[in-house]
Amino acid sequence: MKYLNEFLSNDILWSAIIAWIVAQVLKVILVFLDERKIDLGRMFGSGGMPSSHSSFSVALASSVGFTEGFNTSLFAICFCFAVIVMYDAAGVRRSAGQQAKILNKIVEEWGKGDFSNTEKKLKELVGHTPIEVVAGAVLGLIISIIRFV
Repeated sequence: MKYLNEFLSNDILWSAIIAWIVAQVLKVILVFLDERKIDLGRMFGSGGMPSSHSSFSVALASSVGFTEGFNTSLFAICFCFAVIVMYDAAGVRRSAGQQAKILNKIVEEWGKGDFSNTEKKLKELVGHTPIEVVAGAVLGLIISIIRFV
């Protein structure tokens, strides 16, 4: 029980989790404002505005910086983790989403929409544009500032 209490009282972890939740809720709200439909699937999906991966990792890193110091090894590790996450979101994962979109179009046009070879249509919304990554990073920073400054 002691470890559960310690886990549940970890303010740095909660800062990151809150940033992720806020980003996911914002995705649902932004889709509603743009498309006039409620898509609760956006709460658990990847891709879209803002990047919840970026908000989570930046909230984690900045919360560590505010509590442990910005000149610590722990902050350096968290900062590097955040940079890798954001680079991956805007680079590799975005490219994978673009490739999925092209492959889905090929199957629809040439394969007459038969996705039996892939079991289902490939997921196209997996990565982020650079602005979505920056927005997520700013959101994560704001959440950690609100919680620790």
